Amino acid sequence: MRLVFLGPPGVGKGTQAASLAADLAIPHISTGAILRQALERQTSTGLEAKKFMDAGDLVPDAVVLQLVRDRFSEPDAAAGWLLDGYPRNLDQASALDQLIQELQLTLDHVIFFDCA
Repeated sequence: MRLVFLGPPGVGKGTQAASLAADLAIPHISTGAILRQALERQTSTGLEAKKFMDAGDLVPDAVVLQLVRDRFSEPDAAAGWLLDGYPRNLDQASALDQLIQELQLTLDHVIFFDCA
Protein backbone atom coordinates (compact mmCIF):
# COMPACT_ATOMS: atom_id res chain seq x y z
CA MET A 1 0.00 0.00 0.00
CA ARG A 2 1.28 3.48 -0.88
CA LEU A 3 -0.11 6.41 1.08
CA VAL A 4 0.55 10.14 1.34
CA PHE A 5 -0.39 12.16 4.43
CA LEU A 6 -0.69 15.92 3.91
CA GLY A 7 -1.64 18.85 6.11
CA PRO A 8 -0.29 21.79 8.05
CA PRO A 9 2.24 21.42 10.87
CA GLY A 10 0.91 20.26 14.21
CA VAL A 11 -2.19 18.37 13.06
CA GLY A 12 -0.84 14.93 13.93
CA LYS A 13 0.30 13.64 10.54
CA GLY A 14 3.55 12.24 11.88
CA THR A 15 1.93 10.58 14.88
CA GLN A 16 -0.78 8.95 12.79
CA ALA A 17 1.69 8.04 10.03
CA ALA A 18 4.04 6.28 12.43
CA SER A 19 1.19 4.29 13.96
CA LEU A 20 -0.43 3.28 10.68
CA ALA A 21 2.90 2.45 9.00
CA ALA A 22 3.75 0.15 11.91
CA ASP A 23 0.34 -1.53 11.69
CA LEU A 24 0.75 -2.03 7.93
CA ALA A 25 4.42 -3.06 8.21
CA ILE A 26 5.49 -0.44 5.66
CA PRO A 27 8.12 2.28 6.09
CA HIS A 28 7.09 5.70 7.37
CA ILE A 29 8.92 8.14 5.10
CA SER A 30 9.33 11.78 6.04
CA THR A 31 11.58 14.17 4.16
CA GLY A 32 13.30 15.24 7.37
CA ALA A 33 14.19 11.66 8.24
CA ILE A 34 15.45 10.77 4.77
CA LEU A 35 17.52 13.95 4.66
CA ARG A 36 19.11 13.09 8.02
CA GLN A 37 19.80 9.53 6.83
CA ALA A 38 21.38 10.78 3.60
CA LEU A 39 23.60 13.15 5.59
CA GLU A 40 24.62 10.39 8.02
CA ARG A 41 25.38 7.99 5.17
CA GLN A 42 27.13 10.76 3.22
CA THR A 43 25.30 9.86 0.02
CA SER A 44 25.91 12.03 -3.03
CA THR A 45 22.42 13.52 -2.73
CA GLY A 46 22.89 14.06 1.00
CA LEU A 47 26.17 15.88 0.39
CA GLU A 48 24.50 18.02 -2.28
CA ALA A 49 21.73 18.93 0.17
CA LYS A 50 24.35 19.75 2.82
CA LYS A 51 25.85 22.45 0.58
CA PHE A 52 22.54 24.31 0.56
CA MET A 53 21.94 23.77 4.26
CA ASP A 54 25.43 24.99 5.17
CA ALA A 55 24.76 28.16 3.16
CA GLY A 56 21.52 28.69 5.08
CA ASP A 57 19.40 27.99 2.02
CA LEU A 58 16.43 25.69 1.56
CA VAL A 59 17.21 22.39 -0.11
CA PRO A 60 15.88 22.66 -3.69
CA ASP A 61 12.86 20.63 -4.70
CA ALA A 62 14.90 18.60 -7.20
CA VAL A 63 17.27 17.45 -4.46
CA VAL A 64 14.41 16.55 -2.11
CA LEU A 65 12.73 14.63 -4.92
CA GLN A 66 15.94 12.68 -5.52
CA LEU A 67 16.03 11.79 -1.83
CA VAL A 68 12.44 10.54 -2.09
CA ARG A 69 13.32 8.57 -5.25
CA ASP A 70 16.30 6.99 -3.50
CA ARG A 71 14.15 6.05 -0.50
CA PHE A 72 11.46 4.50 -2.70
CA SER A 73 14.13 2.26 -4.24
CA GLU A 74 15.22 0.74 -0.92
CA PRO A 75 14.16 -2.91 -0.42
CA ASP A 76 11.85 -2.25 2.54
CA ALA A 77 9.77 0.13 0.41
CA ALA A 78 9.07 -2.43 -2.33
CA ALA A 79 5.74 -3.48 -0.81
CA GLY A 80 4.65 0.07 -0.04
CA TRP A 81 5.30 3.15 2.06
CA LEU A 82 3.62 6.00 3.87
CA LEU A 83 4.95 9.40 2.78
CA ASP A 84 4.43 12.01 5.48
CA GLY A 85 4.30 15.76 4.80
CA TYR A 86 5.50 15.71 1.21
CA PRO A 87 4.62 17.22 -1.19
CA ARG A 88 4.23 20.68 0.32
CA ASN A 89 3.39 22.67 -2.80
CA LEU A 90 1.97 22.22 -6.29
CA ASP A 91 5.38 21.94 -7.98
CA GLN A 92 6.40 19.16 -5.58
CA ALA A 93 3.05 17.43 -6.12
CA SER A 94 3.54 17.48 -9.89
CA ALA A 95 7.10 16.17 -9.53
CA LEU A 96 5.95 13.39 -7.17
CA ASP A 97 3.16 12.43 -9.56
CA GLN A 98 5.67 12.22 -12.41
CA LEU A 99 8.05 10.14 -10.27
CA ILE A 100 5.29 7.70 -9.32
CA GLN A 101 4.37 7.30 -12.99
CA GLU A 102 8.01 6.90 -14.01
CA LEU A 103 8.54 4.18 -11.41
CA GLN A 104 5.26 2.55 -12.51
CA LEU A 105 3.83 2.70 -9.01
CA THR A 106 0.27 3.28 -7.91
CA LEU A 107 -0.76 5.61 -5.14
CA ASP A 108 -3.53 4.08 -3.05
CA HIS A 109 -4.64 7.03 -0.93
CA VAL A 110 -3.85 10.66 -0.20
CA ILE A 111 -5.17 11.81 3.16
CA PHE A 112 -5.34 15.48 4.14
CA PHE A 113 -5.27 16.30 7.85
CA ASP A 114 -6.80 19.54 9.06
CA CYS A 115 -7.58 20.92 12.47
CA ALA A 116 -9.90 23.81 13.10
